[in-house]
Amino acid sequence: MKLSTKGRYAVMAMVDLARHAQAKPVSLSDIATRQEISLSYLEQLFARLRRAGLVKSVRGPGGGYRLARGSAETRVSEIILAVDEPIKATRCTEMGATGCRADRSKCLTHDLWEELGNQIHTFLSSVSLLDVLERRLASRIAEAPAAAANNDSSMAAAS
Repeated sequence: MKLSTKGRYAVMAMVDLARHAQAKPVSLSDIATRQEISLSYLEQLFARLRRAGLVKSVRGPGGGYRLARGSAETRVSEIILAVDEPIKATRCTEMGATGCRADRSKCLTHDLWEELGNQIHTFLSSVSLLDVLERRLASRIAEAPAAAANNDSSMAAAS
């Protein structure tokens, strides 16, 4: 699975906004400069983020954008979905309504990739902008393989 620039840039911009919007609204040109993202591309992304209720625009001198909710309440998965980035690893269309193969049946590994997409969505739903800002991801990622290993060994012991 590959996340497109749309999803990555939207998350980068929202983390930047969360970091800098403490005292006043943040302009898209400031975000574009700091994150090295095209201003016109950011305008398109922020239009979608605003429609999804994740940001609020402030007009006039000193205007810009603010988070609609606190950084602890804003989930990375919401940002990615707001810019129409699907979180899935299958090659099927329409959320699995049709199969991967030409005859519309599911391929042998369809369930594997579908579950991977579900796990990615679950993980991104558990991560807030504040988690990213405070760099609290390394411990979560390190804990995941240990938990999986514990589950594997407990299942082997039960056999």
